[in-house]
Amino acid sequence: MMDPDYDLFLAVVEAGSLSAAARARFMSPAMVSKRLVRLEERLQTRLLHRSTRRMALTPKGERLHADLLAISAAIGEAEARVAGGPGLPAGPLRVSAPTSFGRMHLAPHIANFLSINPGISLSLDLSDAFIDLYSSRVDVAIRISAAVDSGLTAHRLATSRRVLCAAPTYLAGFGEPQTINALRDHRLLAAEGQLPWQLTSPEGPIHFEASSFVATNSSEVVREMAISGAGIALRSLWDVSEELASGRLVQLLPDHEGSSDVAIFAVHPPMPVPSPAIVAFIAFAKSLYTPTPPWVA
Repeated sequence: MMDPDYDLFLAVVEAGSLSAAARARFMSPAMVSKRLVRLEERLQTRLLHRSTRRMALTPKGERLHADLLAISAAIGEAEARVAGGPGLPAGPLRVSAPTSFGRMHLAPHIANFLSINPGISLSLDLSDAFIDLYSSRVDVAIRISAAVDSGLTAHRLATSRRVLCAAPTYLAGFGEPQTINALRDHRLLAAEGQLPWQLTSPEGPIHFEASSFVATNSSEVVREMAISGAGIALRSLWDVSEELASGRLVQLLPDHEGSSDVAIFAVHPPMPVPSPAIVAFIAFAKSLYTPTPPWVA
């Protein structure tokens, strides 16, 4: 069992504030604050910067938090081994994935994963935000990115090809661009943070600056708007391969695609020996997407 003050420290970081942790633990904020002060006095270091508006870990607090997460995981692994037998995947497993990818290419396979690993208690969080694996209790995150934080252990699952595309209805009304510069005369669609586009071409990489015709924070909204004929989007094949095959979307400027550096990874904090549940999930994900992912079959 972990030291109660360490456990409370983890709960505060996960909740994001003293008051939220207090509510979750049915304690008063004053008591939570008192115990954190007691822990800091015992360790003779400040762990958290606290104010009325925000809370942030100090460098030593970040180090302690990472170490305690590893200890907590080790305790969970030990309990899982006792409950499920040596080396068997068991216990809680917390997975995070991007919303669209998780809904389309992960959720449909969860039943199969759990039938193979009945001892695992799975929690699946879908979010387009990059979850901080050190300040949350996520065990594995699916990341679609050109680079992975060097502080994480990354397992490459697949390449994420992205193509320019639009609906036939849009092209009928606005015409089909024949050059990359012609895109500037069109309605372009992208979620917040997705522009500028990084493209590859026969002439080399292109940094394409533009603004989205409709502002949105949702990549799924961009997908639906493109299908409905609102404009041109840069979409991943895993997201629109069926629409391209059916003709609901048409690929444009086939010599220009999204940067080939972008890939799909499973990432987790570094650890000497990942838990059997983490190993099982990553192996299962690799079986789904390698060597050829289903969206390019």
